[in-house]
Amino acid sequence: MEIRNIAIIAHVDHGKTTLTDAIMRQTGMVSDENVSMDNNALEQERGITIYAKNTSVIYKNTKINIVDTPGHADFGSEVERVLRSIDSVVLVVDAQEGPMPQTRFVLKKSLELGLKPIVVLNKIDKPAANPDLAQEQVYELFMDLGATDEQLDFETIYAIGREGIAKAHLDDESKNLEPLLDVILEKVQPAKADKSAELRMQPFNLGYDNFLGRLAIGRIHEGTIKMGKEYLLKKMDGTVEKSRITKLYTFKGVAKEEVQEAYAGDIAMVAGFPKIDIGETICENETQEALPAISIDEPTISLRFMVNDSPFAGREGKFVTNKQIRERLEKELEVNVGLKIDFSSAEFYTVFGRGELHVAILLENMRREGYEIQVSQPQVIIKDVDGVKSEPFEEVTIDVPSELSGTVIERLGKRKGIMNDMQMHGSQTRLLFLAPTRGILGFRGQFVVDTKGEGIFSSRVIGFQPYAGEIKKREVGSMISMATGKVLGFSLANLQERGTLYVGPGMEVYEGMVIGNSSKGTDMSVNPTKGKQMSNMRSSGADEAIQLVPPMVLDIEKGLEVMTEDEYLEVTPVSVRLRKQFLTENDRIKAGRKAK
Repeated sequence: MEIRNIAIIAHVDHGKTTLTDAIMRQTGMVSDENVSMDNNALEQERGITIYAKNTSVIYKNTKINIVDTPGHADFGSEVERVLRSIDSVVLVVDAQEGPMPQTRFVLKKSLELGLKPIVVLNKIDKPAANPDLAQEQVYELFMDLGATDEQLDFETIYAIGREGIAKAHLDDESKNLEPLLDVILEKVQPAKADKSAELRMQPFNLGYDNFLGRLAIGRIHEGTIKMGKEYLLKKMDGTVEKSRITKLYTFKGVAKEEVQEAYAGDIAMVAGFPKIDIGETICENETQEALPAISIDEPTISLRFMVNDSPFAGREGKFVTNKQIRERLEKELEVNVGLKIDFSSAEFYTVFGRGELHVAILLENMRREGYEIQVSQPQVIIKDVDGVKSEPFEEVTIDVPSELSGTVIERLGKRKGIMNDMQMHGSQTRLLFLAPTRGILGFRGQFVVDTKGEGIFSSRVIGFQPYAGEIKKREVGSMISMATGKVLGFSLANLQERGTLYVGPGMEVYEGMVIGNSSKGTDMSVNPTKGKQMSNMRSSGADEAIQLVPPMVLDIEKGLEVMTEDEYLEVTPVSVRLRKQFLTENDRIKAGRKAK
């Protein structure tokens, strides 16, 4: 049976997982309508792909291995390594939005590797969809990225992923995705199946099993891999390890299928190498050349993870000790390739990630498993590049209603963003900026408010550039509780006029906890537990009903955005709280003097 290996790449929310799910259903690989590639609880809630996953379908007696990749820039390291193990990419583009930053990022990587993409213009049923303009923009993007003449001669398929239909021409009739599958069989080269050569296999993804230990998912480039046989692992540092294959799987639909051997051209999952890493080479003898290494994007932000020591510590979590947090982070390193962790300090662990979302997903997974943890404000990584102090920069693409573009330009200007381009499409404006990651941290929440929820914000890291100088981002101060107890509606009615509250009546607070922000711009200590004073005099307005504005509920991402340098975010299975590092007013004054 011939094999075709493809990856589906796209910007976040352009419909690649929906398309993959439809392909699996139509080829009879899954019978249950509810089975999806996004099988992780967080992925289903957020509607985004976080982890690269693979499936295989059989169509016209050909096995098609499909890798579904994440669309968010924070998980770019997931995409890059996948592209090495496939023969073509299906680039999915929203027919209304056109190519977005992540489209550019993944397409650039695939063109550099010499892959020839198939373009799918998805969501052509949207009222504002403009497939002709989207195709023109995709062609321009290919030109910008230096595509070869052969790559520029790409096939375009029009699709409605949600309905499971695809067509070669806009006016064709179609009831299924066969036009897309036919193009894949026609245009993608069959995987080279040299079974007689010596084995060379390269992992592009990792898994973990409590019984089998570390699992490696990779492409078999040459030869045959057999269950129970001994092989060599060529490490990145040039060392060689010997180990025996204890389990071997290939993929059938979304399920794993245990096999005795797997051949060149296929994608397989192996157990037996306890310390295997992405990009290393499994081979048969030392004289074989290792496959080219896979580079992974370096982290751009860092923050400290530590034991929760707030007055409410240990109330809600199961795992609260330093040792338990360390073990959990070590386990995360087994599978989370974009993450780096420094365990050298006894009091905290420094975690380096690709962005706020990358770290927020880790924290969200930990709290769901019962961990209680406290983290410091994310800081960008500053490094020395050729003697120049440098920091990570991002390319930001913003789509907003035209009348709101001025506000966005002003806001990003203050955060050292430089506008490179501005395009008008009807009542919408697309703005392109180059901005330091430092300026973008904490901007998304403000952006949603400024654009009344109608703006689309996306960015991708483009590398390190000279340091942009001081950025004044915060125009509000913190409202800090000076008492411990239950919050009362009477005190909140007075406090809500001074800023935005994070707590509602009946919630418990402690001294030093941040209960809201103050619009004055400076920190302010308040007592949210104060009740109404009783007196034996009746005053006018004494019995008026209190009108309370609903509080802004903090989640992990919002907390990471709004926190300041002298605050910690406390994350437990039940609550997300913001607090000052020093809980009492006196300690904060002393710390302020020391800092000066």
